[in-house]
Amino acid sequence: MGRPKWEYYPEATVHSKWPPPSENMNFALKLQHFCNKPALFGCFLKREGSRGILVRSMSTTGKPNVYVTRRIPQKALDLLQGECNVAQWDADNPVPRVELLKGVKGIDGLYCLLTDKIDTEVLDAAGPGLKAVSTMSVGYDHVSLPELRKRKLPLGYTPDVLTDATAELTVALLLTTSRRLVEGVQEVKSGGWGTWIPLWMCGSGLSGSTVGIVGLGRIGAAVAERLKPFGVSRFLYHGRNPKPEAAGKVGAEHVGLDDLLSESDFVIATCALTPETKEMFNKTVFSKMKSSAIFINTSRGGVVHQEDLCEALKSGTIKAAGLDVTTPEPLPTDHPLLTLDNCVVLPHIGSATVETRTEMAVLAARNLLAGLKGEKMPAQVQL
Repeated sequence: MGRPKWEYYPEATVHSKWPPPSENMNFALKLQHFCNKPALFGCFLKREGSRGILVRSMSTTGKPNVYVTRRIPQKALDLLQGECNVAQWDADNPVPRVELLKGVKGIDGLYCLLTDKIDTEVLDAAGPGLKAVSTMSVGYDHVSLPELRKRKLPLGYTPDVLTDATAELTVALLLTTSRRLVEGVQEVKSGGWGTWIPLWMCGSGLSGSTVGIVGLGRIGAAVAERLKPFGVSRFLYHGRNPKPEAAGKVGAEHVGLDDLLSESDFVIATCALTPETKEMFNKTVFSKMKSSAIFINTSRGGVVHQEDLCEALKSGTIKAAGLDVTTPEPLPTDHPLLTLDNCVVLPHIGSATVETRTEMAVLAARNLLAGLKGEKMPAQVQL
């Protein structure tokens, strides 16, 4: 028996062969009647304003079946379609859970994004034929690693390719927050820009400052390298293990978290989200920072206790914060953080350059193709 694949039959095709010869035929046979091949199941839907039927039929091409959970760059989609039967949630918004569970049935490979929760339910729905999972993200906390281990399924991800873009965005966010650029634009637009006042709209400079980085991985190191030309006096970093090679490039010192918090003018979070780092930036941590300190997070929203951050900003415990990641995402428009002038929130655009997103998508596709062939992925998570 061949492998199942999705095919779409437009309204004209359906009308030419529907209804079938006998109303006593079951739905699968009715589908088979007009598509002239064995059909597993199908559904009516509208596409581009026209009605039709989406059918999952038995393909005899021998190609593996892949489900893609979102609209992705065409270059990556072309790679997959060259070797696979591809079914896709062709939209920019996340695939609804019910559609995800339907779409993964009988697949060989799953191409997902960080907004897709890939857990026991999804893997069970995919069935025993699933051979590989690939996520178009550097983070993979949305995928159940214990379940993948149990099923011996490889997981691909996209490290390295987004390092430069995310580091650039981190520096931009730090400067935007520290020099109060958003507030400045608002003053111009609202008519608040008046006569020159010596201390009006003054922010904090990088020259002579101490920058503390929590998590000196690829992105953290790239951030430090980009900040060094601004005249930063000291770089401190904290993590489970010293990183002498990365630290040596910028002269960074490995210190305890308390020392980093008390001595840094800027505290930057570029750490992974793990059980140990979940909500590590909380009331206790903010209370150990300088009242003039600026907090920047471009890692994961989950490393911050947002209610505690909001209170720290309101009370003056810390001076300001810049966030590219939040919990949840998107952040509700009535969230208290969005009412604060000393908090800049971006919509998770750390890797948002056309070049980087295309590289990420292509690497995720190559990971999946390798996994389907039983080969080691170009970028494979060590489970």
